[in-house]
Amino acid sequence: MEDFEKVYEQARTAFEEGKIIEAERLFLELLQNHPQGYADIYNKLGIITFQKGNMEMAVVYFRKALQINPRYTEASLNLTIALNDLGRYDEASETFSKAAHLVRSEAESIDPFIRGKLANEHAKLGDQYFEVGLFDGALEEYRKALSIRPRFVDVVAKVGITLREKGSFDEAIETFQQAKEIHPKYIPAFIHLGVTYYMKGFVDLALVEWEEAQKINPAGKEAQVYLAMAKKDIIEG
Repeated sequence: MEDFEKVYEQARTAFEEGKIIEAERLFLELLQNHPQGYADIYNKLGIITFQKGNMEMAVVYFRKALQINPRYTEASLNLTIALNDLGRYDEASETFSKAAHLVRSEAESIDPFIRGKLANEHAKLGDQYFEVGLFDGALEEYRKALSIRPRFVDVVAKVGITLREKGSFDEAIETFQQAKEIHPKYIPAFIHLGVTYYMKGFVDLALVEWEEAQKINPAGKEAQVYLAMAKKDIIEG
């Protein structure tokens, strides 16, 4: 066991110093005689294999790490990224759902940085669903992100935009208002709330939001463009 720990420390040091080939050799040497190994060994082999472009094998390693330690959040993150790169989005989403559940159930024991990474990965999956028009899937991922980090104002705004794309204007308006409460100077919330009001025919309310956005950032082009277009429509109408 003493030799195992010695080689393990050598492997970890090589990995941290970026000596990937040496680290891989040492980690594999450890697993020859101790196939159960540590979850960390399999996770780091997964990272090495991922960097070498073998996504499928990386998935195998990350899954093995999670078999040894199902609460290994970093391995869950890495597995999700690898599955996502392989286009296996449903599996990626399922992996993150499990990790997020652990985060929620053990919120005090999980590093806030890790919780943030989990939330960001859910949001990224939501963006992918949104880009291909799968709005329900996008909403599900955005809401998973917010269940971990409820004050991620950009994700709140994405929920609002997605609801608007689905035609749920009233829900979208409520969501953009929530975003403004979280961050009173978050300009995209004002811009998109104005757009939603305008689409519902509430031109005066739209103008108020865009004018407020312009006050917050006088150099912002987006509010200027919307205001100019809306005022032109009013004059010509």
